[in-house]
Amino acid sequence: MNEPDKPATHRSGHVAIVGRPNVGKSTLLNRMVGQKLSITSDRPQTTRHRIAGIVTRPDAQLVFIDSPGYQTRSGGALNRVLNRTAVQVAEDADVVVLVCDARGWTAADERIAKLLPADRPVLLAINKVDAVPDKARLLDLVKRATACRDFDEVVPISAKTGRQVPLLLDLCAARLPEGPPMYDPDSLTDRSERFLAAELIREKLFRRLGDEVPYDSTVEIERFEELPKLRRIHAAILIEREGQKPIVLGAGGERIKRIATEARQDLEKLFGCKVYLELFVKVKSGWAASEQSLRAYGYE
Repeated sequence: MNEPDKPATHRSGHVAIVGRPNVGKSTLLNRMVGQKLSITSDRPQTTRHRIAGIVTRPDAQLVFIDSPGYQTRSGGALNRVLNRTAVQVAEDADVVVLVCDARGWTAADERIAKLLPADRPVLLAINKVDAVPDKARLLDLVKRATACRDFDEVVPISAKTGRQVPLLLDLCAARLPEGPPMYDPDSLTDRSERFLAAELIREKLFRRLGDEVPYDSTVEIERFEELPKLRRIHAAILIEREGQKPIVLGAGGERIKRIATEARQDLEKLFGCKVYLELFVKVKSGWAASEQSLRAYGYE
């Protein structure tokens, strides 16, 4: 118990959220923060950037860092950049949360677990437990995971419903170093509105298109005007080949209109104001062909 004349201990630091693609890392970040910051879809490579979600409590400020899923697909400059970012996020953090899918511990999970730093707390969050009615399967998963490495805590959660997410939050906070807040109490992320706009548009693109085009596409904000009660955004969907343009546009432009409408609705919720969004398609062959070209589009 704290002495009456001494303030309560305050903790502050970075918590990396890592794991293979599609285990629910971005959904967990959004649940922790209580706001949609990190985009989600059921396709690999959805999360391509490091993004922080800031949770400020009286006793702690936790800066959760969502990371790209560690890519097991071979080759390509984009996969190299994503994997490097995923590993770096863990190495820079004070606490690491490894997220796995409750439906099974895989060789990819084991590979990632062994890449994580040995000199800081690593918690295992077993996500999607609501999808596993047979709890004996969870015991087998825990046995296999803990045989791979020691975890500070093992917490079954559901990022979708919020089950045991407050417990995970408390466990992370308790392991942060003592220190003052790093950000203003009202801050939710370290990213700009311009960046968030590009990400939310890309989310709708990934959700609306088939398996092929999303990997060859990205979003570039060409103009972003911030007015008191309005955001005017002009954005380009960049694709690799001319033949992909009809896929993005859809019959009579129906698909790109739907992408724009869904993105605008999410942006208005996030920014708390009206959004004018103009969206068009540009062919930019080779945008992901090299690490140098990727850096030009904001990839770390």
